[in-house]
Amino acid sequence: MQTFKKMFDNFLNAIVKISSTKALVALKDGFVLTMPITLIGSLFLLLANLPINGYGKFMENTFGANWNIGLNQVAGATFDILALITVIGIAYFYAKNENEDGISSAIIALVSFLVISASSTATESGELVGGVIPKTWTGAQGVITAIIIGLISGAVFTYFVKKKITIKMPKGVPDGVANSFAALIPGLVIILGSMIVYQVIKISFDSTLTELIFKGLQIPLQNLSDSFVGGLVITLLISLLFWAGLHGPNIVMGVMAPILTANAVANNTLLQSGKLSVAEGAHIMTPQVIDNFVKFGGTGITLGLLIAALIAAKSNQMKSISKLSVVPGIFNINEPVIFGLPIVYNPFMLVPFILVPIMGLIITYGAIAIGILTPFTGVQIPWTTPPIISGFILGGFSGAIIQAIILVLSVLIYLPFMKKQDKVLVENEAKSAELIS
Repeated sequence: MQTFKKMFDNFLNAIVKISSTKALVALKDGFVLTMPITLIGSLFLLLANLPINGYGKFMENTFGANWNIGLNQVAGATFDILALITVIGIAYFYAKNENEDGISSAIIALVSFLVISASSTATESGELVGGVIPKTWTGAQGVITAIIIGLISGAVFTYFVKKKITIKMPKGVPDGVANSFAALIPGLVIILGSMIVYQVIKISFDSTLTELIFKGLQIPLQNLSDSFVGGLVITLLISLLFWAGLHGPNIVMGVMAPILTANAVANNTLLQSGKLSVAEGAHIMTPQVIDNFVKFGGTGITLGLLIAALIAAKSNQMKSISKLSVVPGIFNINEPVIFGLPIVYNPFMLVPFILVPIMGLIITYGAIAIGILTPFTGVQIPWTTPPIISGFILGGFSGAIIQAIILVLSVLIYLPFMKKQDKVLVENEAKSAELIS
């Protein structure tokens, strides 16, 4: 037992160290910048493809065959620049977190990303068109490259500035001008390095770094994350880390969110072609599976615990905690019960806190795999959207029913563990009352 505890502590310490590295902090902070754009794009994509039978036909009969071209244009303009926002955000926060000029770092990283990416595209007839920025590589397919370039560019920029390897302007020069000149040398080094990489790869492979990374790294990562085992590892780590007092969703999704988002955005193409199904190659594991089916009501789907407590709790502590926490839980906020009961390091709650999300993953993954639930696309909704409502928005009646089934099962799974915890609390309260009297 002591050996296991030591191994577990070492594991947690390693996770804390890794999650607090400059690179992962910049990755997490930078990718958050994509959220407003993807939410806006999601709204327009959702309006163009509401999961209601007959909706598309009704809109076409009412507004004409081209009723949704504007909606799809907005969706494309947001999701198709995902990589650009990612590289800007990561490089910006890498420098900003080091108290350096984030804007200059972000601009240099953006230029670097464009340098190593394709600047031409082929038409359907095979004609090569130059002087363009293909959206193919500025969207989901360029995300991993954007992460790499953002981190390298931010690190190199920060190193040069901190080491004073810059052009220094006299005192009294406005900060904006001074920062621009300070960025010249690191910018020159970064962009020169990008040019060399582009030239070597273009001459050697007739390709670009973005294309090579997509084929050699991003596709395998997406396939790995898209497997049931990949989803299981994500789910286990989120719950286990949160039970241990670490913010599992932030730590795990800080790394996995870009890859799962790329899965979801890749499904957009199948949606537009009318072939959105697993049989046609659609990805199952997307952010919506984790956020809206594996941890709705908060990590561990603790909304099920709260409902179980409201039904059967006898102790004053369990009753009061459940009453105070149920409304935040409906909106997917479960910190009150996580730290108020607490669930953190609570041996009574370890098993259901891990088992319930796994149950949610099994049901959701299976429902998508066999076609009961349509694979999710780039459509995302605010994380505070209550369950059942979020399920309906994302997956129609099937999505709402799946969430309802998961919620009912979560109550049943939590119930015996809650009763064990509640019995201990009742005994403790009785002892306290005796001492007071």
